[in-house]
Amino acid sequence: MRHEKAAAALAAILLAVAAPAAAADYTLNVNTALSVNDPLFRGLESFRDGVAEATGGRLEVRLFPNSQLGPDEDVLEQARAGAPVAVVVDGGRLAVFQNEFGVLGAPYLASGYDGMRRVVTSDLFEEWVEALRAASGHQVLSFNWWQGERHLLTKHPVDGPADLSGVRLRTPGAPVWVETISAMGATPTPMPWGEVYSALQQNVIDAAEAQLPAVVGARLDEVVTHITKTGHINLITGLVTSAAWFDGLPEDVQQALREQALAAGDVASYGTRDALAQIEADLTARGVTIREIDVTPFREATAGVYDKLGYGELRDTLQAIAEAE
Repeated sequence: MRHEKAAAALAAILLAVAAPAAAADYTLNVNTALSVNDPLFRGLESFRDGVAEATGGRLEVRLFPNSQLGPDEDVLEQARAGAPVAVVVDGGRLAVFQNEFGVLGAPYLASGYDGMRRVVTSDLFEEWVEALRAASGHQVLSFNWWQGERHLLTKHPVDGPADLSGVRLRTPGAPVWVETISAMGATPTPMPWGEVYSALQQNVIDAAEAQLPAVVGARLDEVVTHITKTGHINLITGLVTSAAWFDGLPEDVQQALREQALAAGDVASYGTRDALAQIEADLTARGVTIREIDVTPFREATAGVYDKLGYGELRDTLQAIAEAE
């Protein structure tokens, strides 16, 4: 009898191990243009694991780096249609739906992560989140995914705006980016991030601008020779999904999604901050010339972007929030 019970117990254990894991009740596919080597991707992995634990496995997050689900704009449209997708996206791309988001990508709004975090966790920002839901059907899970300050990536030294005259410089197509790059002296040339390497290699464009982790992830050190640390845009991004899909989730799952997105955004952002010095050292070792310059001429050249896009008053409000202790 004892042997029979032991055999039965062993059979039950083997059956449990062999059986496939129970399928999740809900699935969220997350798209990012960045590679798995980017510090931000570590945050996405933290988000995936945190959501699984917080929901008891009821919601499965699947990660798709290198824009596997398509360009950011396409995924945003999928979300508007109610698909269970999310995308890591900057405010400029959301400004076409809710104008205030564009100011997050405006030049020299704040420096570093902590100030930007105060902005995107403020009561004012939450008002924008609700307005975006009503305007476009998008749900922001969190917007504290800091990717670093963006710098100029060129094939020649740059000291000031005059050195960018006639330079075809890739940028995202949102108005705030286009106006910023134009004000800096270059000719803005919008194109998807995934096309930048080949465009530089084939001289379709002359230059680009990006944060240091993205330079490594896209191997742009192979096609540019100079990085000029202008820090012209402090890139804060958000994890954005479908409001219709989100509203169909149980309330506790909704709460878990937003809480885990905020926590994972900190993982991503502080991981990025801590990685920057080593990334810069690695790029230098590969032969890229990285230079600090006086950015005052660029600050002065881009100051008018705020008023041109109607963000003048908002800039003062957000800078006060960013600087508050």
